[in-house]
Amino acid sequence: MKKLFLSIGTFMKRKDIEISAKRYGIDAMGAMALGLFGSLLIGTIFKAIGMIPNLEIFDQIGGYAQSVAGPAMAVGIAYALKAPPLVLYSMLAVGYAANALGKAGGPLAVLFIAIIATEIGKAVSKETKVDILVTPFVTVFSGGILSILIAPFIGVLVGYVGNFIGWATLQHPFIMGIIVSVIIGVALTLPISSAAICAAIGLSGMAIFDAAGVLIERNYEGLALAGGAAVAGCCAQMVGFAVMSYRENKVGGLVSQGIGTSMLQMPNIVKNPKIWIPPIIISAITGPLSTCVFKIEMYGAAINSGMGTCGLLGPISVILGWFGGEYTRTVGAFDWIGLALICFVIPAVLAILLGALFRRIGFIKENDLKL
Repeated sequence: MKKLFLSIGTFMKRKDIEISAKRYGIDAMGAMALGLFGSLLIGTIFKAIGMIPNLEIFDQIGGYAQSVAGPAMAVGIAYALKAPPLVLYSMLAVGYAANALGKAGGPLAVLFIAIIATEIGKAVSKETKVDILVTPFVTVFSGGILSILIAPFIGVLVGYVGNFIGWATLQHPFIMGIIVSVIIGVALTLPISSAAICAAIGLSGMAIFDAAGVLIERNYEGLALAGGAAVAGCCAQMVGFAVMSYRENKVGGLVSQGIGTSMLQMPNIVKNPKIWIPPIIISAITGPLSTCVFKIEMYGAAINSGMGTCGLLGPISVILGWFGGEYTRTVGAFDWIGLALICFVIPAVLAILLGALFRRIGFIKENDLKL
């Protein structure tokens, strides 16, 4: 038995298969976030630019970029795991399958499945004389089977989060504001799709029609307020991390997190979960301020309730909803000021204060937030 374990250990070392929290929780997740940024998120920014008249071509380009999010994440993971070329290229198919079948849990499904499929592919790589056939076959087959068996289950688990959010929308605006803002904000930073969750449960007051064109009865005001709280929570995470980590990441980090994604901080969160506390606190503060004080309502597309400041789509969608023909109130200066405060000013100020406090008490140490 000892010889068996030694031989397995020798084989894994030769194949550079290292089962460790750093390799999977930090290296792989960090590369996955970069893959997401280079596809879904940059595509989202392009689509935001495409809203400007005469720049519709950006919307088309953005759609293409968004469509390859799964493959981009999987290739990023395989690259971080030092996969040989044939395994790396084969991950395109695996990433597509895992992301598509995982639905709202697509990114999380890609993370788990791509890691397993990559390591299996590495194990068989260059072990036969027909490597050009065996390696992609084994990699795609293992990743495809896992996607079919596991990805939908992950999607169902993430769906329970959506069910809980649906329950929260029916609670008192103050309680609802805290719950929705915190959970959707956390989902934004986690490797799951906050936007897909918001779209699935319809966090918007926008009128929804069935296939026959009949209006579906909905609690528009409650869902619209919940959509506003979701925007607040997502902005709190993105602006919070961007501002709080400015010391380490300067302007590049401010932009990549502030209008890109706070998921870039996930590897650092794995190393030190305490760095996540300030953005969560900010979400818990701005959420009820949104629902009870400024009464920010989302009458734009529900999917954008979970986008935050990514491409500025959260605030932009709120503004478009104001002038989309379904908004129930007259928009005044208070609404504009409230949107700016909730999405940008309050998260930035609180991030500076809480960041300084957490550094002072030793919860955040130098370079804990470095990308």
